[in-house]
Amino acid sequence: MSSSDKESAQVKEIFCSVQGEGPYVGTRQAFVRFSGCNLNCNYCDTNFANPGACDYEKVEGSGIFEKVPNPISVEKLASMLQPFKKLHSISLTGGEPLLHADFIEKLDLPVPLYLESNMTLPEQARKLRENIAYVSGDFKLPEAIRDICPETREVHVENTIECFKLLRKNSSRDCFCKMVVGRDTMPDSVFLAAEAIASYVSCIILQPETPLGSAIRTPGFTQASVQTILKLQKKLLELTDTRIIPQTHRMWGCL
Repeated sequence: MSSSDKESAQVKEIFCSVQGEGPYVGTRQAFVRFSGCNLNCNYCDTNFANPGACDYEKVEGSGIFEKVPNPISVEKLASMLQPFKKLHSISLTGGEPLLHADFIEKLDLPVPLYLESNMTLPEQARKLRENIAYVSGDFKLPEAIRDICPETREVHVENTIECFKLLRKNSSRDCFCKMVVGRDTMPDSVFLAAEAIASYVSCIILQPETPLGSAIRTPGFTQASVQTILKLQKKLLELTDTRIIPQTHRMWGCL
């Protein structure tokens, strides 16, 4: 990778909103959504294709987006984030932001960085151990990536555990794990995953698949039952703090 590649990145969106998932739900953040992903999860709700321009919502909640040519430099990103005030942190999301670890490593921003990652790229995660204050790490269960071969799924699981180990909670960084729970989720898969990373995280979030608006109004959508998710929580509480938190931003329609 050339030095110019490290100092610029393909960014899909930049906007200000609130965190909709996990233990920091409701906190005010600026979001930097990178393009590109190394996985294709069956519940993914994000178009992460590489865009020719970045959609930039300078006034939060306005719905008015300016097209900013890609790639975005480190300096340009800092200037685009400058209008957003009173932030808890800056969410680096995607797609998969770890694909852009060299770029992220060069960021020098006055607000803590909050990484939202699928946690399958340990060599990239290793580069950011000193840069990230919050790690919102997914654990992609086998059912979520069932379209790839079993051997590759096993590698993803091993890489995920290694990423959580590298970016584990410590005195200067919080790290927690999110697991999406759908009607096809196997309880044993959840427990084995939780057992593998429990000592590295402050808590585990069971995240029911959440449709836009009400599940009742979404044709063909069937969530995992309340009883199933409560039983999972009860079992995981034997390992670590475990919470059930749906995607709140999808409920009230914000970005």
